[in-house]
Amino acid sequence: MTGNTTTSAGGLRKASPTGHIAPVLLAFLTTAGLFYVNIMPALVSGLVEGLGFSKSTAGYVASANVYGASLGALVAVFAIKHLRWKKAAMAALIGLILVDIASTVQTDGNILIAMRFLHGSIGGFLVGIGFSVIARTPAPDKTFGMLLVVQYGLGGVGLMTLPKLVPLYGTSVLFIGLMAFSLVTLAMLPFLASYPAKEKTVMEAERDGSGVYFKPLVLALLAVFFFQSANMGLAAYVIELGKHAGLTTDSISTTLGFANWISVAGAVFVYVIGLKNGRLKPLLLGLVVTLVGMFMFRFSENAMLFFIANVITGITWAFLIPYLLGMCAAFDGKGQMAALSGFFSKMGLASGPFVAALVIGESNYALLINLAIMGIVLCLVIAFMPARLLDQKAGKGPDTTPIPPQTAQEVTE
Repeated sequence: MTGNTTTSAGGLRKASPTGHIAPVLLAFLTTAGLFYVNIMPALVSGLVEGLGFSKSTAGYVASANVYGASLGALVAVFAIKHLRWKKAAMAALIGLILVDIASTVQTDGNILIAMRFLHGSIGGFLVGIGFSVIARTPAPDKTFGMLLVVQYGLGGVGLMTLPKLVPLYGTSVLFIGLMAFSLVTLAMLPFLASYPAKEKTVMEAERDGSGVYFKPLVLALLAVFFFQSANMGLAAYVIELGKHAGLTTDSISTTLGFANWISVAGAVFVYVIGLKNGRLKPLLLGLVVTLVGMFMFRFSENAMLFFIANVITGITWAFLIPYLLGMCAAFDGKGQMAALSGFFSKMGLASGPFVAALVIGESNYALLINLAIMGIVLCLVIAFMPARLLDQKAGKGPDTTPIPPQTAQEVTE
């Protein structure tokens, strides 16, 4: 199979799993279930400004959305082996659209928390499907990199525009934006190939009968959790942090939009270099740089330092999470561990805003920054062993797991 497309037996052109179009389509599919995370600051700020929610209540709404996603992702871990994943993805996308429609007319905080939990559960299930399919691609780390390119690129658009539209059109504009993304993804779904499970990975084969790799797998999953919780706990309140520091809403939203677009460079870098330098070196470098960026948020009253802090943490977030997720995906060929990493990722994304909502009070932003720094330090310590082990098995080179050839028969559902 060569090129970016291939033709199924029925004549429908599918994106070639070895081309450059398929990673983009898979990125949209996976992003659709969790796009609200990429506009989380706009969502939290929009609920505060548009509906008059307290900062804590807005944080709980955002947290409920991602805790629901954790539940959906966990279900996907066990269900993915038994699903016709394309039909399941289609049903999930339609479900997301329906819940977003209902959310546009809801103004009660408690009801909205329940509705967004339902939305998150459906979206998390969709992301679990997406993660498991990505794990079956020839280069999961690179595809995860493309996922971040899409998330940050479109997330930048959302962060630049949505906070300015909420005062004009109300909070419903946030959910309308999510609906539009789901509709676009629904139109892309038929052009994806079937992605059957891989043969056993090297790690999976060596583990048979011994369970020796259980500990590094758990550590890899925990590294994802702490990384996501630390980043999202701070990111969910970054607009409010900027306001507290004396910056204007227009200035903050523009800063976040440009910072997101610049941050795409981190994901592009992953897509280009893959595992040429292994996982350990880029993880160590990126996490140390993340600590520097988070510390700079202490000086957010300076608009330029606020911008630089957002750029640094954005680039490292987009650069590091593909490696962390790819590290988990390396432990099996069916995509179950990738789906499980999605569960831990969402638990982290939910726990960050939840803990932040508990400690934020009126303006405890210094404590919030300190907690985020502590989370990254934990990730740095925990990720070291599994990353080094995988590098040793791969010789610090590209993943050599054999990939079964794709055929025209395999693109049927």
